[in-house]
Amino acid sequence: MSQVDDATGLGRLEPKSLVQLAADAVRKKILAGDLEPGERLIEERLTKELGISRPPLREALRLLQQEGLVVNQPRRGSTVVELTSEDVYEILTLRSGLERMAVELGVPVQDPARLEVCRQALARMRACAQAEDRGGLVEAGYAFHASIVALAGHGRLSAMYNSLYQQLLLCMARNLYVRERFYEDLETHVDRHQELLDVVERGDPKAVLEALAAHGERSFSSM
Repeated sequence: MSQVDDATGLGRLEPKSLVQLAADAVRKKILAGDLEPGERLIEERLTKELGISRPPLREALRLLQQEGLVVNQPRRGSTVVELTSEDVYEILTLRSGLERMAVELGVPVQDPARLEVCRQALARMRACAQAEDRGGLVEAGYAFHASIVALAGHGRLSAMYNSLYQQLLLCMARNLYVRERFYEDLETHVDRHQELLDVVERGDPKAVLEALAAHGERSFSSM
């Protein structure tokens, strides 16, 4: 939330609350794979790790429950949400369909500013990989794919894609965890996205669709 500064008339940003900071920290642990799907979130351990008391942690977990990253189960308390194989299939096939539609509508790219958004998202991915910030890399990876969809300049298409935000983050987080463990390092993960952007920039829709299909196939094989 922002307030208006009386002297300048400009909006000034309020600092994040302890609850928001705690939610950010736990979210990053989930996306980085430090907290695995189905894992119980033990309050005593998290309060020590984050240096906070239980009340703000519980509020943070409630926020993450609203986001769909955490579930509260009777007699177990809060746990990291666990997607079924059917969930993953539905989420990734829907993502694939939306991205293919975006490519059919948006490639060759008519507005260079849209490509610049893709490049900036990829640069954030590269910076996160170099810093070994896996949670940040997952979020930047989502931003990259969303920027590919935005190439179409189709507001409703982008809105539908963005409605999958939290579900896609969970799939992308699991994909990154498995691929890093068995197939590729973080830099190679980013390189694959660079290759996809290179094909987009060449402006051949058929080649982009083929590259997207190969890219998506790797995601399915890792889940």
